Amino acid sequence: MADVALQRRNMVESQVRPSDVTDRRIMAAMTAIPRETFLPARLASLAYSDERLTIAPEREALPPRVLAKLIQLAELEAGDNVLVISASGYAAALVTQMANKVVALFADNEEAKAAKEAYASLAIGNVAAVAGAAASGWPAGAPYDVVLIEGGIEKVPRAIEDQLRENGRLVSISLNDKIGRAVLMHKRGGLFARRDAFQAAAPLLSGFAEARPAFVF
Repeated sequence: MADVALQRRNMVESQVRPSDVTDRRIMAAMTAIPRETFLPARLASLAYSDERLTIAPEREALPPRVLAKLIQLAELEAGDNVLVISASGYAAALVTQMANKVVALFADNEEAKAAKEAYASLAIGNVAAVAGAAASGWPAGAPYDVVLIEGGIEKVPRAIEDQLRENGRLVSISLNDKIGRAVLMHKRGGLFARRDAFQAAAPLLSGFAEARPAFVF
């Protein structure tokens, strides 16, 4: 039987720590939380590999080092209220170790139910797993200090902008050009200041595409 605790430690030491992740809280969370709990059974053996794992169409679990860097970019604080637009539920599980309250938003009720059971099995109590359209966010839990979008975006829907409190932060992977980049968007005075951080790739999430002009003959 594989020693998954050792695999988690190796993941942190060989993938996460060398990738400029310096937040000890992230490394501690990744060492403690079993990633395979949040993956389909067919992908469990790949839980600690450094690759993108396709869970469903348009849904990928980010490689551990990319996810760790994305969480670090959010600069989470202990009192934060966080919305995680989730691919697998693992990202939200990690965030619970660093923030006060977390809402994990999934595409459908079955995914939310499975995540809720996974959180309960790990005695994680400061997260709510809910289902709905990703681009609509989850207004019932707003305002949020941080929104973490685990996937690719071309634009941030207005609904999500409105759910972020003043001085809040949004992190995701921008696909507005040929090379995807992790971005931090900071809300100040109702406007968003953007900072590009590092190159990354992710599938474009439904509802996050930039509107394009219709083709005219």
